[in-house]
Amino acid sequence: MELLRYWAQLGVDAGWLSESFSYAFMVNAIVAALLLGPLLGGLGTLVIAKRLAFFSEAVGHAALTGIALGVLLGEPPENPFIGLFSFCMIFALLLHFVRNRTNVPYDTLVGVFLALALAVGAALLMYVARKINIHMLENVLFGSILTVTDYDLMVLAVSCALIVLLLIPTFNRILLTCISPDIARVRGYKTNFYDYLFVMMITLVTIASVKIVGAVLVGALLLIPGATARLLTKNMGRFVLLSALLATISCVIGTVLPMELKMPVPSGAAIIIVSAFFFLSATIFRIVRKG
Repeated sequence: MELLRYWAQLGVDAGWLSESFSYAFMVNAIVAALLLGPLLGGLGTLVIAKRLAFFSEAVGHAALTGIALGVLLGEPPENPFIGLFSFCMIFALLLHFVRNRTNVPYDTLVGVFLALALAVGAALLMYVARKINIHMLENVLFGSILTVTDYDLMVLAVSCALIVLLLIPTFNRILLTCISPDIARVRGYKTNFYDYLFVMMITLVTIASVKIVGAVLVGALLLIPGATARLLTKNMGRFVLLSALLATISCVIGTVLPMELKMPVPSGAAIIIVSAFFFLSATIFRIVRKG
């Protein structure tokens, strides 16, 4: 990171970059955006194919409970990663387990789990309110990419590397399992295994994204770039690449623009607004093209 900050300072001195890049937190924010954007965009295509749009929302809201549990168990309030990761992973796997063994509509089930996570989180936060700064809760809810530390980047990099290592060799099988489980079974794929693997990957990237995009908005960044890419292409390869590209551009612009314009807007909100702008533009383009 020190080398990247040194190069950024050289760029500022040469006039290639704005003065804001002379700050370490800005360099950290850009690195986080470049790590997270492609991953969220790529996984978002599978989320759309499997119709799990609100699953990541439920996991994101469960982060509040995970943070409260971590603090109660003695973790530092700034980085309660063990409590956050453990609770969110158990929450996601339990939600998927119940889904596969009941006839309750999936959107109803997600709504029940989401409400439960919020209620338990709110109750537990009352006990840890003295240990948690109110601004930390704002960062969890709406994201603050400009407060990303070197430790956060390390956690994000490890999470991204793990997901990429799992996703590359299994992407086609997970995709087929999403689109047509029956054909996947005929080919001998263990559909339950790939379902749970995908749920774990979505949960992991959601946890890694909470501080950057925010618990309330992380599901939107998984969904909107993929939905935009779907409007522009029907080719699966281009769909994945375009979704990853749009998510990355949204993350970078949403990070840099508020800083450059000195706008008091949370990074998560800015990223989603940029992403939604691309979606609306693609929608208008599609309508005009059809007309």
